[in-house]
Amino acid sequence: MDTSLIFVITFVSVSVAGVVAWLIYLQRKSVIEDGKKVEGSKMMQLQAYERLALLVQRISIPSIISRVSNPEYTARDMQLAIVQNINEEFTYNISQQIYVSAEAWDAVKNLKEQNLLLLSQIGTVIPADAIGTSFNKAILEFLSEDRRGKLPEIVSEIISFEAKKLL
Repeated sequence: MDTSLIFVITFVSVSVAGVVAWLIYLQRKSVIEDGKKVEGSKMMQLQAYERLALLVQRISIPSIISRVSNPEYTARDMQLAIVQNINEEFTYNISQQIYVSAEAWDAVKNLKEQNLLLLSQIGTVIPADAIGTSFNKAILEFLSEDRRGKLPEIVSEIISFEAKKLL
């Protein structure tokens, strides 16, 4: 065999082996990067569930009352302060819905709507110019006797269940 033919065959073989090795390297690199993307996505989802758990706690009515209560408020002022606080907290966390399951987001939305409905109902019963503490007392008494008082706990359990599915 001619040495130039051996040289060409060797060159082609080495070139093919180099290209194959390069393709294998690129494939493995892609798999590693995809794994990192999935891991990063899971972390973002877990953080979103964490934020929703905090949101549920922050929009529970007893929690809000302890934060915004003011002895100078009338019942109407207190109602408006609680409603405003719920809406602000919810709006601040609205982007979390893209990272969590529809069930978890619907549960949080339902909690918000139930809280606003309850505030509206109690607001129609208590005179607007009554002291704010009477409004607070009426809400807390109602929640202690009604199953809606357990809604934040139920929503927290839903969020926890959904988050644990990611682990």
